[in-house]
Amino acid sequence: MFTGTGTALVTPFRVDGSLDEATLRSLIKRQIDGGIDFLVPCGTTGESPTLTHEEHLRVVEITVELAKGRVPVLAGAGGYNTAEVIALASELAALGADGILSVTPYYNKPTQEGLFQHYCAIAGAVRLPIILYSVQGRTGVNIEPGTVKRLAEVENIVGIKEASGNVPQMAAILNVVPDDFIVLSGDDAITLPVVSNEIPAAMAQLTRLALQGDFSGARATHRRYHALMEINFIESNPIPVKAAMAEMGLLEPLWRLPLVAPKAENQARIRAVLEALELVERNPDARGVQRVHAAVAN
Repeated sequence: MFTGTGTALVTPFRVDGSLDEATLRSLIKRQIDGGIDFLVPCGTTGESPTLTHEEHLRVVEITVELAKGRVPVLAGAGGYNTAEVIALASELAALGADGILSVTPYYNKPTQEGLFQHYCAIAGAVRLPIILYSVQGRTGVNIEPGTVKRLAEVENIVGIKEASGNVPQMAAILNVVPDDFIVLSGDDAITLPVVSNEIPAAMAQLTRLALQGDFSGARATHRRYHALMEINFIESNPIPVKAAMAEMGLLEPLWRLPLVAPKAENQARIRAVLEALELVERNPDARGVQRVHAAVAN
């Protein structure tokens, strides 16, 4: 169910800071029309830690409504309080999500046994397919291959989004889990879950080429968009991707604190990459950078 390209969706906001449902619907339709294989609302790229509980549910509800019968929805539900994660995941299941992406507990740094018990508790309470999400650079804790192996034995823990950036660790995981256990790459330099917000059709094609064994074609697409992959992490995700999408006219350039607009010089670099890839017209006036900063100030 969760193979191919899954987009970690950004969450669009209005100038008054509220959820922009109309733009969210437009972005979801654009993803589906672009051939994305599954959608991931309310991950960290969606600024989920800043969403209210009601907003989190509403984003997933809208995604499920538009995606139903077309692509699966892997909804985000993670955190450092196991009981709260279970409660949220249960609500997302009731909304019709097809699976749960659950990031490791952050800040409190559980042991490997703690991680094992945490995910077993979620899987036991919520019968949807569960995808583990390991991103040590943001959470301070890593799911080690031995722990992944143990968790892969749990019936409805079906995969892991591996964003450690550690290729040997990814290889070690692949060597210890069953063949049907899903290993999703969460690093844009390796695959492109964030870049697919901007160019869903190209990224869906890249992944399909790789899955079909056409690595020459996949590498060509990868090389073409490598600068975009890199610029998307010039500052903390999702600052650059939302700035780029705003330049492309897809959403308003708005983030929730503590995220703010990119530095002016980084905004210019983002614009230059978009121009080089012909994703925006060349030689714009200076309003793009000014608009980003003004919008955040309101």
